[in-house]
Amino acid sequence: MSTTSNYELKSESLQLLREYQQIACPQVRNRLVELNFGLVRREAHHWMNQCNESYEDLLQVGSIGLIRAIERFDVSKGHAFSSFAIPYIRGEIQHYLRDKSPSVRIPRRWQALQRKAVWVMRELHVELNRQPSDLEIAAALEISLEEWQEIKLAGQNRSLLSLDAPIKDEDNGTSSLADLVPDTRYRSFQLAQEDQIRLQLALTQLEKRTRQILEFVFLYDLTQKETAERLGISAVTVSRRVKKGLDLLQRLMGGSEGEAE
Repeated sequence: MSTTSNYELKSESLQLLREYQQIACPQVRNRLVELNFGLVRREAHHWMNQCNESYEDLLQVGSIGLIRAIERFDVSKGHAFSSFAIPYIRGEIQHYLRDKSPSVRIPRRWQALQRKAVWVMRELHVELNRQPSDLEIAAALEISLEEWQEIKLAGQNRSLLSLDAPIKDEDNGTSSLADLVPDTRYRSFQLAQEDQIRLQLALTQLEKRTRQILEFVFLYDLTQKETAERLGISAVTVSRRVKKGLDLLQRLMGGSEGEAE
């Protein structure tokens, strides 16, 4: 029964992918997301054990990757959609985690103790009818007080501090952290944002196949061989397209920079 059900779902999914390739209908796309959401759940479960992000957040990010795969899938290539979609889902989650990753790295053992400490503190709070002390938490975790305090400090240092955080100023009352920090990097940030916008605009001017290859290689971290297999072309063609695409991007972005000047 399960095999029959899976076959029916795959058949429906394939039919809808054909329809969506002809007419990009939002209703068809949403139904495809529903049918293939198990791929997102599988990847989210895998990454949940390797990061501190919530399962729900990973599902949302993975869904973006699934939608990208639906929009780019070519039925005529004969590839299984699941094999095509997983790199998109995985790549979207990986890039999300890279963007969210803190500059302070915490050892995996300490991360596990941090998660365990959340439950320990709740249980001790109920048992003692008050907030537990560091010594009591350390004892429940079966570690030294010094190590628990180091873990706490690492967690505090890992948290990002908002520039809008209020700071007491004796002369002017309350001011924000941003008021006290020299903004020497703002121009650099602006330039980085402008470069990103220009890159996105330049990508849209590339031929579809060249753009797909660059996305696979640089955005989703596939090797040139994996990209060739996924697109049904030779590795030599991928290599040539990568070189050609990068040259075109450089010229397009250089041209827009010259116009700006």
